[in-house]
Amino acid sequence: MDDQELGFKAGDVIQVLEASNKDWWWGRSEEKEAWFPASFVRLRVNQEELSEGSSGTPGEEPEEDAGRNRHKHPESKQQMRTNVIREIVSTERVYIKHLRDICEGYIRQCRKHTAMFTAVQLGTIFGNIEDIYKFQRMFLKDLEKQYNKEEPHLSEIGSCFLQHQEGFAIYSEYCNNHPGACAELAGLMKQGRYRHFFEACRLLQQMIDISLDGFLLTPVQKICKYPLQLAELLKYTAPAHSDYNNIKAAYEAMKNVACLINERKRKLESIDKIARWQVSIVGWEGPDILEQSSELIHSGELTSISRQGRSQQRTFFLFDHQLVACKKDRLRRDVLYYRGRTDMDAVELVDVEDGRLGACSLSVRNAFKLVSRTGDEAHLFCARKPEDKARWLQACRDERRRVQEDRELGMEIPENQKKLAMLNAQKAGHGKSKGYGGCPAAPPHQTSRPVHQRHITVPPSAPQPQVFALAEPRRKPSPFWHTFSKLAPFRK
Repeated sequence: MDDQELGFKAGDVIQVLEASNKDWWWGRSEEKEAWFPASFVRLRVNQEELSEGSSGTPGEEPEEDAGRNRHKHPESKQQMRTNVIREIVSTERVYIKHLRDICEGYIRQCRKHTAMFTAVQLGTIFGNIEDIYKFQRMFLKDLEKQYNKEEPHLSEIGSCFLQHQEGFAIYSEYCNNHPGACAELAGLMKQGRYRHFFEACRLLQQMIDISLDGFLLTPVQKICKYPLQLAELLKYTAPAHSDYNNIKAAYEAMKNVACLINERKRKLESIDKIARWQVSIVGWEGPDILEQSSELIHSGELTSISRQGRSQQRTFFLFDHQLVACKKDRLRRDVLYYRGRTDMDAVELVDVEDGRLGACSLSVRNAFKLVSRTGDEAHLFCARKPEDKARWLQACRDERRRVQEDRELGMEIPENQKKLAMLNAQKAGHGKSKGYGGCPAAPPHQTSRPVHQRHITVPPSAPQPQVFALAEPRRKPSPFWHTFSKLAPFRK
């Protein structure tokens, strides 16, 4: 390279000092300033923007020479908006090509070889990617209409996202299916004939040197990248711009789409553990827990007091829509027996003050009630400590809030997913002694920010296979369940 060219590798961060030329930008990396090709980099999200009057890096002395000082000022918002618009449109075109290659290069060829692939296998591996391809072609067509080639900064693309926001919901099914697709594909790849077949498909379609699992990851990455691109576009769109309000609304809409997809994914991961928990309960009666519920809110021990004043120590599990009561075995403390459930949709939470309860002589502490909305039934519970009661009261309020949010978001687990989870749990538990195997932790509920927000984009001019690594950060385990499972009565 020339001395005036900046060298960098994948993952480096470059501070852009001037970007008036659309092909070559001037920037700083590791104490060196030089030119670098703009097409080889992507804009970093949530970067700190220098004020109009500032120059250079913090702490750097001002330059007297105007010719040198021109490299110290950030580029105008107009030019930055142009760059972001071009980024959105160009990556959309590349993405459409990837989808077309998958549908025409892989799926079409697989369907010709019925001896190698069943319809069920292809559905597992590719999910609804053909529907996504069809949807994205319509989206790109409308995006191209809004793109101003002569003056990209004047492009008004916010309405395009708003017009198609409901259509992006089809990504939920694909993202939920993706772990199963990876597992199915990994099983096939153990056989040489499948490895050779998929490689032949790639070469025949003249696709870039990336494995099939890498291509299948792109829709997962893409849906999570839209909020990041729109956030960057909003940053460089002046409030007076005609597209400002639409971009702002589009950003919120796509953030909600990504959030909904992540929430559905989390619930699907949760139902498998809930199904295994139900199988471990001795004497389960009535409908499966998954017919109403999809996540655990809270659990712990409470004393249940009947109207006659009889008290019983029980272990309670609060799920969305229902509260399940269990009794521990006297000898094997890891075994739980089913003792009934309460429909949370049919009761109201009532705090009970310490002291004598009404006209009866019963004295209670740390108590609360679940009173039937029809008024003909009430369940009285007592916690051991005031802080335990406070946690249960908050958990009951959280349960109502989550049920309402799920209803507003249209959050429903498909029936086939529920049945599959129960079937797998029953197979796994067949022949094993009954014992409490633990239930999923109650994770913090997030509705405003997607969990999965990192995204890696492949530069069209320099494809790199190694970038197709799932960029989802590992969630920190819930301290609640970690503490709960360490209690002596629940050790196996």
